[in-house]
Amino acid sequence: MSWILLVVAVVVILWVVGAYNGLVALKNQVINAWKQIDVQLKRRHDLIPNLVNTVKGAMEFERGTLEAVIAARNKAVSAQGVAQTAKAEGELSQALGRLFALTENYPELKSSQNVLQLQEELTSTENKVGFARQLYNDVATQYNTKQAQFPTNLVAGMAKASPAELWELDDQAARAVPMVDLSFNKPVA
Repeated sequence: MSWILLVVAVVVILWVVGAYNGLVALKNQVINAWKQIDVQLKRRHDLIPNLVNTVKGAMEFERGTLEAVIAARNKAVSAQGVAQTAKAEGELSQALGRLFALTENYPELKSSQNVLQLQEELTSTENKVGFARQLYNDVATQYNTKQAQFPTNLVAGMAKASPAELWELDDQAARAVPMVDLSFNKPVA
């Protein structure tokens, strides 16, 4: 009888250790995934002043747009936490979108290799940020699910596990479905 109790105790202890270590590993993966987002956002933030400086001379009377991009960038750089960062980055994306739309009105900017290269680098970085966000949300969801599942939830407190915040879109404009018109009824210029 004592052997059976000993075996049961060992099995329970091994399970607790495994569950604890599993939660710690997932917590560390969430932290790493967040750091990957941070690396890509820093790259994005570093590219923006170069873009603004490159277009500044040609777009002097568009000063408000340029200042809005820099203000949004500064807000994004100082954002803390997932929700605040997501909101600030959404505002930065909108400001950049307005800047890119305005550059279309300047033929010298549309043909500038520096502007084109910076736009390409920002687009590439945006893609990397998107992939990093997806990885972060996947790992955070896995971590949150593991914490909530029985019987692992009994060990979650010992592992100091708390739910990870997911990266969500707050901006309704970012959620909007783009309108695409492929009709042939448009006048030809």
